[in-house]
Amino acid sequence: MKRNTLMKLLGSFAVLGAAASITGLGTFATFTSSTSASQSIASGTVSINLGAAGPAVDLINSGTGSSDPLASIQLTTSASPSSALDTDTVTGLQMSIDKCSVAWTESAAPYTYTCGGTTTSVLSSRAVIGTSLALANLSALTTGSTDHLHVTLTLPAAAPNALQGKTSGISYTFDATQRAAVSK
Repeated sequence: MKRNTLMKLLGSFAVLGAAASITGLGTFATFTSSTSASQSIASGTVSINLGAAGPAVDLINSGTGSSDPLASIQLTTSASPSSALDTDTVTGLQMSIDKCSVAWTESAAPYTYTCGGTTTSVLSSRAVIGTSLALANLSALTTGSTDHLHVTLTLPAAAPNALQGKTSGISYTFDATQRAAVSK
């Protein structure tokens, strides 16, 4: 009989141990936490404009939304109608562009332009027709800034008589490129 009692006691302990282990499984808890954030993002615009037309023009950066400067402003020129004035790259029309720290002053005929401030070269003398010509020393890379430009077209001293009586119409296209993206 002792053996039966011992077996019953061991069996009871086994049942109690199993019950305790099952009960223990239910006492664990899982704690959680979460958080979130949002950010408003807006893009600006890249916009350049020209003031008055003619040899003296204002190049204006009227973009919005950013105090970051533009990467570059380039110039492309084309001719229509075209003639030897613009196709002859050596003895044809040569172009240079200067900027003045203040607006250029125009005098009456023969229409000369003078700078009452500081003059800086934007494009050195070169053939009048070009694509994506890099312009230097521009303030208009910064939003809200203006450059007072003067475009000069000249014929070299070696220009042949064959260029007399020719006509070309020159178009100027300024292209602004935004700066490379940066992480903020």
